[in-house]
Order: sequence, then structure tokens, then C-alpha cells
Amino acid sequence: MQLFDWIVLIVTLLFIVGYGSWKTKGSKNVEDFILGNNETPWYTVGLSVMATQASAITFLSTPGQAYHDGMGFVQFYFGLPIAMIVICVTFIPLYHKNKVYTAYEFLEKRFDVKTRSLAAILFLVQRGLGTGLTIYAPAIILSALLGWNLTIMNIIIGLLVIIYTFSGGTKAVNVTQKQQMFVIMSGMFITFFLILHYLPNDMTFTSAMHIAGANDKMNIVDFSFDPEEKYTFWSGITGGFFLALAYFGTDQSQVGRYLSGKSVRESQMGLIMNGLLKVPMQFFILLTGVMVFVFFQFNPVPLNFNPNNKIVIEKSAYKEEYHALEKKLITLSEDKKVINLLYIDQLNQDYDNPILRKELVALSNKEKDLRDRAKEIISKADSNSETNDKDYVFFHFILHYLPKGLIGLLLAVILSAAMSSTASGLNALASTTAIDIYKRNLKTEKSEKHYLNATKFFTLFWGVIAILFACVGTLFENLIQLVNIIGSIFYGTVLGIFLVGFYLRRVQAKPMFYSAIISQITIFIIYYFMIYTQEKLGYLWLNFIGAMLTIILALLMQVLFFRGKTDDEEVVLE
Repeated sequence: MQLFDWIVLIVTLLFIVGYGSWKTKGSKNVEDFILGNNETPWYTVGLSVMATQASAITFLSTPGQAYHDGMGFVQFYFGLPIAMIVICVTFIPLYHKNKVYTAYEFLEKRFDVKTRSLAAILFLVQRGLGTGLTIYAPAIILSALLGWNLTIMNIIIGLLVIIYTFSGGTKAVNVTQKQQMFVIMSGMFITFFLILHYLPNDMTFTSAMHIAGANDKMNIVDFSFDPEEKYTFWSGITGGFFLALAYFGTDQSQVGRYLSGKSVRESQMGLIMNGLLKVPMQFFILLTGVMVFVFFQFNPVPLNFNPNNKIVIEKSAYKEEYHALEKKLITLSEDKKVINLLYIDQLNQDYDNPILRKELVALSNKEKDLRDRAKEIISKADSNSETNDKDYVFFHFILHYLPKGLIGLLLAVILSAAMSSTASGLNALASTTAIDIYKRNLKTEKSEKHYLNATKFFTLFWGVIAILFACVGTLFENLIQLVNIIGSIFYGTVLGIFLVGFYLRRVQAKPMFYSAIISQITIFIIYYFMIYTQEKLGYLWLNFIGAMLTIILALLMQVLFFRGKTDDEEVVLE
């Protein structure tokens, strides 16, 4: 980090925070603070929805995922565009018609207060945990790579977000996320084209894709029916669809983004924008990771990208054994460079040499074997070390190969992404706590000013909770990998409640409430025995199972135990 990098980083972040706070200060009431007074145009809705999902983990982990495993992760998003259509047709019109502040407020109008409270509590648990993760995940990686204090990093990220979210609520989140998305995508595009520029002079983009393909990095679609495979076409189009439907349709951090739209049409256009751009954006980020892989076929590469593991090894009795593997990797890297250059020369002559392609595959397998042996040594040196280094690949490239100024810009990208997803999380947690828990259970009437102050207080409260969780994050293992798993554990049940509410008008409150409880307990059991202990099931399927189980149980209970019985409250759904 040079002085210019620090200037770029600090100026970018302070501008985003300062502009967001100044532009949106002075909310007059709860509607203004939570819904932005329904003044948000469609393009701001679309960018805000994209920025909320695009956490720092997206820009740290996704390129590393592609570096190691190729483009297959893009299948995770195949169900998203279909989910956007369903939400636009059903969810948005009903939310706007019922004039709700939060998604869970609708559930009381459809069912009862118990069902509303259950869904709100499930949301608060998983989003409260997830918001802490959005702070902790980038902080632990940046602290490891740059040597910054982890606790200070957590506090800085959290405080920057609290400042403008506390000041302007939803308006501040929406305004800042536009700038954050501009910084994020500008940084990624510049990095992508710099990688192309750094490749050997006679190498074309097509040649780079051939090298990636020879190393099995371009297998985009997998039609396997194996349930143990995490990412396939079928898990993406089903589990991914249900996850996207739950996340964008029932998670207040996303629902709050489009509830602030000027109209039903503006909200719908914003979500359609997200549906059209999200898969290409993720494809591009993964492709950037693949290009980093191609780049390292011609440049020195560490045996393990996590610098903490190198420190562990240097202090252990396995230092010499590890150094021997490093020397083998250096020799192997030189061989790979020679073979790759020969392969490029053949490609430039329009000939894809199968012998050279096989040699490339063989060398890649040898490198993988060296890396696996290195992980075993690291584990022997310290059993608590995180040997999975996917999250460190992209940032290793940024620190060692980008010019001055761009390092600061890419740091701003990562911190902006962390701030955007954290801000949406805090805003949603505060809104849900204030409206669904505090206001709903308060026995006396209070003024609009009181509820505005309460929502601001809960913003501060959840901000502090998120920072504290991030600061004690070192007590947990594999924390970064838990983000999507946590969502999958809770989202299925919540989505099932909403789908019954939208489409199955005959199901009443009591069967809905009890089926949701049973479904959530069942999902905990399935996760523990089928995923956590045995890895017999991809976690994406939890979304599908949870939703379908909730729906089927609600129907069965309605027919078997509650037929002919009516709820105390009138069901309102037109």
C-alpha cells in the first residue's frame, strides 16, 4: 500500500459516507425513514437490490472459487431470473396493496400475529448473524493480507455503515449503494482488462479461454443428478430458484429496497433489471477469476495463498518439508509456462494440439497434488489453520500485480461491497424489530416521532451487535463459508409461509403456524445429519425442501385437523 493507494481508499469511502449522510439527513417520520417516502426510481431500486446481494464476500470469494473450481458456480444463479418474474407478478402487487412497512406485516393480515412474529424472528436470527458475517468476512481477509488489526477493521467498517444508515435510513442506503455499485463495477472492469494486458504479447483472449478449458475451468453447466454435487443445473434451477425467491421476496433487507419504489411498476422494473444483470455480472466476476488462473500459468504462484499459513509453517518443525514442496512448485511452474507458450503458438496456427493439452492437464494435476500435500503439512503444523485459500487468491493478485492507485481502488471496492450489504442488513433489522416486534406489541399509542426514534435506536443497536459478533468471529471455524448455508437453513420455511399466504387461500393461521414450526425443526435435523456430519446433500436443496415441507404440512393439517374451523381474525387477500 503506497500513499496514493491510501488517498484513493480514504477519499472514496469518506465521499460515499459523507454524501449519503448529507443527501438524506432529516427523516420526518417512520414512512420516510423505512420506505424513503416511496420516492425511489426504478434504476435506483435495481442498483440497490444488486448492491445488497453483492457483499464483499462476492468479490473476494467468487474469483477464488473460479480459480480453483472453474465457472460452474454460476449455476447457483440460474433460478434467479425466474424468481424475479414470480416476485414481480405476485409479491410486489400484494405488498403495495396492503401498504406494509415490512414483508412480515403482510403475514398478520393474511394469518395472525403469531405467524407474523415467527417469520420476523426467523429473519432476525439469520440476518442478524449474516450481517455480522458481512463485516467479519472481508475484515479477516484484509487483516491477514495487509497486517491490519482485525478488531479495528471490524469497528471501522461497522461505524462507517452506522453513520449514514442511522442518519438517513432507506434513502441513505439507496443513495450510497448507487455510488458503491459504480466503484465496484469500475474496479472489476479495470482489473479484468489489466489481466488481459499482463498476459504474453502473442496471447489472445481466445487462447486464454483454450488454456482455461484445457484445465477444466470452463465447464459452465453440469446436468448431473448427483445430490452431493453442490452446483449443478438442477440444483441451481430448483434450489437456487427457491433461495432467490425467499431472499428477494421475503428477506426484509431486499424487500425494503423495492418497497421504497415510486410505484408497483417502478419496483417491478427494478427487480427485472436485477434479474437481467445479475447472472451476467456473476459470470463476469467468475471469468475474472478464471483469467487470474490463466495469468498465474505464466507468473510465480504461492503454494498456499493464505499468508497466515506461511507464518505458521515458518514457526513449525515442518518448515523444511514445506520448503521442499515450494521448490518443486517453482520447477513445475517453469514447465507449465513453457508448455503453455508452446500451446499458444500452436493455437495461433489454428491447431489445438491434443498432446500439449494432455501435458497441461498432467502438470495441473501435479500442482494440485503439491497443494494438497501442502495443506496436510499446514494442518499438522496447526490443526486450527484454515487450509482453504480460495478467499485469498484474488487479493493476492491485487496486492502483488496491480499498479499504484488501483490497489486502493480495489480495496475501496471490497469495503464498499461490505458496507452496502451491511447497511441493507442493519436497515432491515431495525425496520423489522421496530415495526414487527416493538410497535406490534406495544400496548399504548405513541407518536410518529417516537417510532422514528425507536427505529433509529434499533439501527444503532443492531450495528453494535453486528460489530460485536464480527469481533468474536474468531471463535467460530469456517465462518466465511456459512453465509449461503445460514440463509438456506432459514429461508425455505419462511418462503413456504409466504407461498401459502399468497396462493393457498383456504389454509388458515393455526395449521400454518404449526407446520412452519415442524418444518424448521426438520430442516435443522436434515442439515445436521445430511450435510454437516455426512455431506450427503448439497445445501441449496434445503431451500426447496423447507418450502415444500411447509406447504405440504400446512395443507395436510388444514384438511386433517382444522377442516371447517375458522380463524378469529378475518383473512384479507384479494
